[in-house]
Amino acid sequence: MKKKKYKVLDLFCGCGGISEGYRLAGFDIVGGIDFNEYATITFKHNFKKAKVHNIDIATFTNEEIDKEYGDVDVIVGGPPCQGFSSANRWQKEMEDPRNKLFFEYIRFVQRIHPKVIMIENVRGLLSLDNGYAIKRIQEILGSAEYNISYQVLDASDYGVPQNRKRAIIVGVRKDYKDIVFDFNSLIKQEKTTVEDAIGELYQFEEYSTGAKELKEPANSKLRKYLRSKDNIVMDQDIVYPAEKVQKRISFVPQGGNWKDVPAELWSNNRQNRHSSAYKRLNPETQSCTIDTGNAHSNYFHPLYNRIPTIRESARLQSFPDSFDFQGPRGSKYRQVGNAVPPLLAKAVADAIMKILKIITRSKLDFD
Repeated sequence: MKKKKYKVLDLFCGCGGISEGYRLAGFDIVGGIDFNEYATITFKHNFKKAKVHNIDIATFTNEEIDKEYGDVDVIVGGPPCQGFSSANRWQKEMEDPRNKLFFEYIRFVQRIHPKVIMIENVRGLLSLDNGYAIKRIQEILGSAEYNISYQVLDASDYGVPQNRKRAIIVGVRKDYKDIVFDFNSLIKQEKTTVEDAIGELYQFEEYSTGAKELKEPANSKLRKYLRSKDNIVMDQDIVYPAEKVQKRISFVPQGGNWKDVPAELWSNNRQNRHSSAYKRLNPETQSCTIDTGNAHSNYFHPLYNRIPTIRESARLQSFPDSFDFQGPRGSKYRQVGNAVPPLLAKAVADAIMKILKIITRSKLDFD
């Protein structure tokens, strides 16, 4: 008997961090929709069989949903939800432009009726307006026939070499004997470090451009996961910032920040910079949250006076080297920084896979 492959549609997919996690968990990624052109080019490049659309999701008709994605099992995505407020009447919630994409997500859910849904968002969503926002989202999704669970997860608990906290919302259709997603079922992994993620790339510092090849065998679980089959490393081009920036960061020890820079090296005497400004990564622990920056990035390499390369940033996000980013340099940085770490997504996907197998074995699926 052929093993069932559960189908996933990724809305607001970006370059595909969530989808990569679901693929690692054994799902079939059948579609992705996003407004960012280069992100969708990257998505299509890495998920070649998926039906990918670079459009405003609001222009995607119900008829097109039925034709393209009518049989998907799971819908995932990260729509903005910051417009939910106790100050807004329910009608105003729908009119608030900050909620537009969330209600587009709901439209897809109500049209397709997938077995499971997952939403990823900023961790502050759960405390926004004293918890009102998540309660309204729970009510809306609940009225769409889903049992809803939610929790803030730290990516570093699931093998990602980075401290990154995100709110995850999971819904399971109520007609499956009231199965509720249990976040306690997620399997935590041993902590990994910056050194583990990018230490083997230090050897390429003198080579500025082009593909690199790792000749030594991978010597850790994380490195074995990150390596491509041919051990080739792309996007490891070395770019150093302006001399004044290099000089400033040269004074910052591992784990230090802007406070370690001599005052005379600043053009002004500001004392209110964020603690992450001019932060040098500590190789012995997890990275700070990888952002979408480029020349203005807040974090610097643990050894060298520059920001991490695109590939180093991708590894800190737990993207394997086989995941190939497309577009200009700045766009690649933004794609990496905006993504959900694949290993975090995989932890959730693994638990969802178990639920779907229970549904299938119990013959509860009457679709």
